[in-house]
Amino acid sequence: MRTVAAVDLGAESGRVVRAGFDGTRFDIDVAHRFAHSPRTENGILRWDMDTLLREVTAGLTRLDAGGGTVDSVGVDAWGVDYGLFRVDGRMVDQPTCYRDPRQLDAMKRAVDAVGADAIYDATGVQLMPINTIFGLTSDLHDHPDRLAAAERLQMMPDVFHRLLSGSTGTEYTAASTTGALDMRTGRWATGLLAALGIPDHLLPEVIQPGTDVGALRGGFTRALSETRVIVPPAHDTASAVVAVPFTEPGALFISSGTWSLVGVETSRARVDASAKAVNLTNEGGYGGTIRLLRNVMGLWLLQECRKQWHREGADLGYAEIAELARAEPGLVSVVNPDSTDFLLPGDMPRRIQEYCARTGQPVPATVGAIARCAIDSLALGYRRVLDAITAVTGTRPPAVNIVGGGARHTLLSQLTSDATGLPVRCGPVEATAMGNAAVQLAALGEFGGVTEIRAAVADSADLTEYEPRARHDWTAAAALLDTLTNADGLYHRA
Repeated sequence: MRTVAAVDLGAESGRVVRAGFDGTRFDIDVAHRFAHSPRTENGILRWDMDTLLREVTAGLTRLDAGGGTVDSVGVDAWGVDYGLFRVDGRMVDQPTCYRDPRQLDAMKRAVDAVGADAIYDATGVQLMPINTIFGLTSDLHDHPDRLAAAERLQMMPDVFHRLLSGSTGTEYTAASTTGALDMRTGRWATGLLAALGIPDHLLPEVIQPGTDVGALRGGFTRALSETRVIVPPAHDTASAVVAVPFTEPGALFISSGTWSLVGVETSRARVDASAKAVNLTNEGGYGGTIRLLRNVMGLWLLQECRKQWHREGADLGYAEIAELARAEPGLVSVVNPDSTDFLLPGDMPRRIQEYCARTGQPVPATVGAIARCAIDSLALGYRRVLDAITAVTGTRPPAVNIVGGGARHTLLSQLTSDATGLPVRCGPVEATAMGNAAVQLAALGEFGGVTEIRAAVADSADLTEYEPRARHDWTAAAALLDTLTNADGLYHRA
């Protein structure tokens, strides 16, 4: 049995997973978990690469000492963020975080310079302030020394592939989150970058998932002594979608974590007026597919609420918060979860209350009421994306598959079924690591393609199902969310 290591880096935590396939089922063992967070340095929110590299190395060291043979390793991570490398291979500085306020101003500057339509038409990517292209716009105008010192840009997962193997490319699905790749061709949108003044010498070669980029470095002497580095779908959502056990063709997927990425798999990019009108994005998928989707703020709302309540002395777990929310009446107040009011770290309960007050709704006053407002709003946000995809493709997905950490959230899963009117299947929770590992195993000859991978996932995962209930007026609530979102406008939504 082949064995691989999947390094899965999320925006709040990471894990190093040992994975194998016995011909029927996946065997997944989490060797190392760790938490991490960005920190402010020189006035900019940055990722702590020292901590990340130390923890990844610790996980790989555990695998090295664990016996057996690990055939390959690959890294997936969140999208949009990037590292800059000097010509001598050293990093220019710590990578900046997409939640830094600089991105908001940079998006306005870029749109003022070339127009929102020109940006979307060149790439087919949802306009969001978090996009790489707006980070580079900020670098160009506010921190020109960063770009002047840089010889190459690589996306975050490929920063680690470089550190682990020396690879200087960037994987396709990660590159597709930049807002700088033409999703119709898979090539860099050099005309757009030139119009914005971003130097194209920074752009790396785009490589496909499943590519062997070299031997693992690091002096490992046992299980990892002959390990290769095989690039998975390096955007974590792309890896997660590989491991979605679609029970109905054309089903909607929700990769649910800090962000919720809500979409469908298609065979080609949709870069047209209908997709642009509802701000859908085209992101790269495994096996020549496109993920037609929209980013929704996701569990970030609850994560930031929990941090604030903890600062105020209430040490609440997510399960306790969910039970308090479950006891509250539904759809009393809703917020646009994609408003930039909620993009940056901070006092999220207060922001939710202020949003409700500003929009003339009842203001939630308790932990349970605030959490219920956030959870209802996420379910409505998912419905809104479902409606947008249905309008653009002409086909309504028959079901919803939720994977990732959010698949554990029973209240949100049930409310998603209620809001969409569709059956919801939840699991696997470790879809990202499974998809990462599965693509490595496919490159090693264990799978013939994504159909075989998904059949194996379905046989290996414990799935939970929810059916829609007719308990609230979701149609009226969806109309309210439309009104709120339209009022927020382009610069007031993430």
